[in-house]
Amino acid sequence: MDEVKQIVTDIKNGNLRPIYFLMGDEAYYIDRVAEYIEKNVLTEEERGFNQIILYGKDASVDDIVSNAKRYPMMSEKQVVIVKEAQHLSRTIENLTSYSDQPQTSTVLVICYKYAKLDKRKKLYKSIKKNGVLFESKKLYENQVSDWIRRILQGKGYKISPKAAILLVEFLGTDLSRVNNELEKLQLVVPKGTEITPDVIEEHIGISKDYNNFELKKAIGEKNVIKATRIINYFAQNPKDNPFVVTITLLNTFFTQLLKYHGLSDHSSKNVASALGVNPFFVSEFQIAARNYPMKKVSQIISQLRTLDLKGKGVGATNISHADLLKELLVKIV
Repeated sequence: MDEVKQIVTDIKNGNLRPIYFLMGDEAYYIDRVAEYIEKNVLTEEERGFNQIILYGKDASVDDIVSNAKRYPMMSEKQVVIVKEAQHLSRTIENLTSYSDQPQTSTVLVICYKYAKLDKRKKLYKSIKKNGVLFESKKLYENQVSDWIRRILQGKGYKISPKAAILLVEFLGTDLSRVNNELEKLQLVVPKGTEITPDVIEEHIGISKDYNNFELKKAIGEKNVIKATRIINYFAQNPKDNPFVVTITLLNTFFTQLLKYHGLSDHSSKNVASALGVNPFFVSEFQIAARNYPMKKVSQIISQLRTLDLKGKGVGATNISHADLLKELLVKIV
């Protein structure tokens, strides 16, 4: 993220601000900025007396202000980092008087995860004027695979498009969780290696053949034998392959396919942009569009919604998810 790079660059260049208010739904970037400040603003010798870590669960806004107003000992700066500050959401506006006139010798870092300041209120405007206000936004699912590629590229690795998609499907869009798995891979995979689905299967435990990615592809191709094999595997391993995840992914796929049918320009670039997907997937939509005309796609979306309700116990009782998966395949293919 460009904004994160700019914050880090400014700090490296000695352009420190008195307040860094890090907020938003994506914890990964909040942690990275706070961690960089924690490790790089003060020397190791200075940290003992001049670096304070507080936690929102245990501290009050008054505690934060009291620590921020202290003067550093044998150092030009002190660093005060408040982690889990979202627990102070009811009283966080009380920080306004400090942010209006912050201590120039203090670097105050507020980690306000999964929450945001109200832009209409005084604290937001005050920090915007006197400090750094950073909002860490969640990436969309179709953006995470590209993020994985860029992270690994920066560490000297390559990853195949399919392997990146497998990671996103299995781990979701939580960048901290994804990064943890990437760091594990880097411990066992030699630098310069391309990370493939086989590598993912061996070291993370995600099956390269039996997953929602392959099921979606098989259904799009109307490959009944392959789709049946995957669904039987899901039925035998329900904990690793929740029905709700499968039904949600297929509903997204067919909704995108319906949109594909409505496009006048079916070029790879336009389809990827219009559907919000990685260009790697465009061929799947081209194949599926030949197998499922628009009218059939509309019917499938309706059937998927009915099956979703059945999976939640609405209009059906004592039907196992294994049976619902088989019914799903019959209705679609």
